[in-house]
Parts: sequence; C-alpha cells; structure tokens
Amino acid sequence: MVSSEAVPFSKSGGLADVATSLSMALAGLGNDVRLILPCYGSTDDSAFTEMPVRLELPISSRSETVGYLQKQHSGITVYLVTHPSFTTRKGIYGDTSFAPYADNLLRYTLLSKAALALCKEIGWIPDILHGHDWTAGFLPALAKDDPQKTFAHTKTVFTIHNLAYQGEFSRCDLLLADIPVSAKMLAGSGLHKKANMMKAALESADIITTVSPTYAKEIQGEEQGCGLDALLRSRSAVLTGILNGIDTDEWSPEKDALLDVHYSSADLSGKAVLKNRLQKRFSLPIDDSVPVIGMISRIAEQKGFVELCQGSPCTLEQIVTDLPVQLVIIGTGDKAIEEKLTTLAELHPNLSVNLIFSNEAAHLVEAGSDFFLMPSRYEPCGLNQMYSLRYGTIPIARRTGGLADSIVDIGSPEGTGILFDSMTGVAIHDAVRQAVDLYYGDTQLVSAIRKRGMAVDFTWMNSAEAYMHVYSKIHKG
Repeated sequence: MVSSEAVPFSKSGGLADVATSLSMALAGLGNDVRLILPCYGSTDDSAFTEMPVRLELPISSRSETVGYLQKQHSGITVYLVTHPSFTTRKGIYGDTSFAPYADNLLRYTLLSKAALALCKEIGWIPDILHGHDWTAGFLPALAKDDPQKTFAHTKTVFTIHNLAYQGEFSRCDLLLADIPVSAKMLAGSGLHKKANMMKAALESADIITTVSPTYAKEIQGEEQGCGLDALLRSRSAVLTGILNGIDTDEWSPEKDALLDVHYSSADLSGKAVLKNRLQKRFSLPIDDSVPVIGMISRIAEQKGFVELCQGSPCTLEQIVTDLPVQLVIIGTGDKAIEEKLTTLAELHPNLSVNLIFSNEAAHLVEAGSDFFLMPSRYEPCGLNQMYSLRYGTIPIARRTGGLADSIVDIGSPEGTGILFDSMTGVAIHDAVRQAVDLYYGDTQLVSAIRKRGMAVDFTWMNSAEAYMHVYSKIHKG
C-alpha cells in the first residue's frame, strides 16, 4: 500500500482512514501487508525504529537521500519515508488547505520511487502494488518501467478516492521528476497541457478501483468525469467500485470511547440523554420533543452549502424558520460561507454553527442527533452516513455516489434514510420537511428505521474480501 496519509500517523481526510483500515482488514485475511507513507514534520515517529537503509534516488536532476523508519501496527508493517521535503514541512500537502506546496509532484514522485526502491533493497517483491489517489499516480508506470524488470510479475491496483483532485502540475515539473515521460502522463492540449498524476495512474494501472459502485458509474459521465470520463469509459472493463467500510470499534454506540453514555438498538434510552447533552454543549434549547439535525462537513460547494446558503431568504434560513427543528453544524472551510452561516446562527436560536474540527464533537453529534443532513453535489463514498446509521441517526442525503449505495430510501420497506435527487435548495428543504413530518407523525416507524440502520454491516471485512477478489483475479490472470 502506498499512500500519502494513514491514521494514526497523518491525516487530512478519509484517505487516511481507508489506507490503514483496509490494510488491517487485508492482514486479517492472512496477507502480508506493508504500508508506506511519508514521515511528515507532524508525524509522531517515536515508536518507530530506524532501518539500516539509506537510498539515493534521482529527482530534480540530482540524487536525493531517503531514509526509512519501521514498526508493526495492528498486523501490518508500516514504513515511513524520511526526507527533508516531508520532515521539515508542517503540513501534508501544504501549510494550509488553500496553499499547496509548489513541489508536490516531486515530493510524491519521490514517495513512489522510495517505495519501489525499498522493495528491491529488502528483497520483498509484492504480488500487488496498491496506490491510493493522485499522490501515488506515478506508481503503476514506475513499476512497469523499472529497468531491471523487478516488478514484472507484480500487478498494480490504483484507487480513486476523489476524481476532482488529480494532481495537475506544470510540464516542467514532470521533466524534473527524472522519470520516463509519455503522453499518458499529460492532460489537456496546447498551452493548457499539464502533467496529470491521476491520469498517469488511470492509463497504467492493471485495475482501477474507486470507493463506491455508484461513483464508479458516475465518473464515466461528463458531469462527474472531471475531464477524464472518456479515458475511464475506455478502461471500464478494469474499473470497479468497492464501498469503503468504517472502523466499527471506534464508531460504536455501545462502547464509544469518547462518550460516557452508551446505547444499543435494543435500548435507545442513552441516545435521548446524549441528545440533551448535544443541545447543551452547542447552546440549543434543551427540548426532548424537537428533532435535532446534525451536519459534520467540510464547508464547501461539494457538500451542498451553496444550495443551503444562496438566496434571500436562503434554504437554511427557511428550514430553521418554517420547521420545528434544531440544526447543528460542525466544520470549517470556505470563509465566505462560514461568515454567512455565522450570521444566520446569530439570528436563529435553533441553529448552532461551530467552526471547529473536533473528533469528540463529531461523535457527540452523530450519537445525539435524530437526523443527519448530507446534501452533497457528489460524494465518492462518504463515511458520515455510515456513522449515522450505526448510531441510529437517520440520514437525509442526496442520491449520489456512496450515499446511494449505503442508504435505502424509506419509501422501501427496508428503508434506512431519506434520499432526494435534485441538487436544489427546494429539494433539500422538502427532504428535511419529510424528516420532520416523519419524526412528529410516527414514532414507531422512526424507531424501526433507526434499528434497521443500526443493523447494517459496514465493517471493513466486506470491503477487504471484495479487494481480495480483485487481487486474486488479476494475479492469477
């Protein structure tokens, strides 16, 4: 496994959870799994052992020295790559999410080179090389172009976590990377032609996976293909969607370490207690009778905040004005949208906006809310809807990507949530109204929907077995 981040060593998003959880689940199926990632300045490497390996790798027309740290972690071997371009930076991709490092193509080319070089050095040639997202985009081509043909029998798998982020850079950066350059690594035309790390992987990998079956279909269309839909259609025979799992030990209403009150589908009384705590914590009126809707999200266009906040009165204001409901939002992101949300919260006592990033707060919102709102424009997989179902918190979500694959609309007898299709403020408002009507209209049905959601199996073992099927198929082939 080659990834730019992995919990608990580094994290900026869901990729970090997937890289570690999938690796651990695959190890649980009897595989020798090794995970390699950079050692950033923020990485706690105190439990790692320095390896007696220092390798010279070509980059930027010179030789760069990389070192390696190693430890065993929950059944997998984890390697950290040490190099000043990682260790001396305070961020992962940039000092902030709005200021990426200018040399990221070189940094993550170095990561792929370091992974392949370590395999050679220790004589461990894997059956499968699995790269995650654009930061591992050059891995499949580098393995195939290896001068010594070391990886001639190794198959490459590449997972798209979010096609919108492709790793586009100047063509000059590609020349500095000291790798065989081909048209497969370039996207665009004329003066707009750029190096594209995502495209390089989609051209070269033996198998392409993404993080939900519906997203695998969506990215083959122009609307969500981000300019690579034609390429993905041409490789549709080797493209598959596998829904991510979640850590059901961390996210468990029966034993959540961040909560001191617990509950189960057999006894939901603890959820009511946590609802009151949530209301108190986020300055909402304490009221057992009113439904609480939670949102934990990046505050960005992708997550539906434009549709929530545009217009006067905007959709969000209409929801908290027209409907007997409380709404709590946790997250950070676009500054203009943050300001709009803050202004609305000052005017409406049943709206709580909290511009924070807090794991503890996230667990409380998931556990104490009655509903969870995810009006995403697109959602490759999504994790919060799975957390919500696990905690008996009914999701309200747009029918897209992993949301469509993990939620069954309550129009079905097996329903677990409320799905809507149109990406408009009106559609979001109507879906929330449906949730409120359900809450006040049929408490027994609400309880039954909660319990159905809590019974759904989102463990990583399901995903790992699906990946094993992919690995076995290409390795035998």
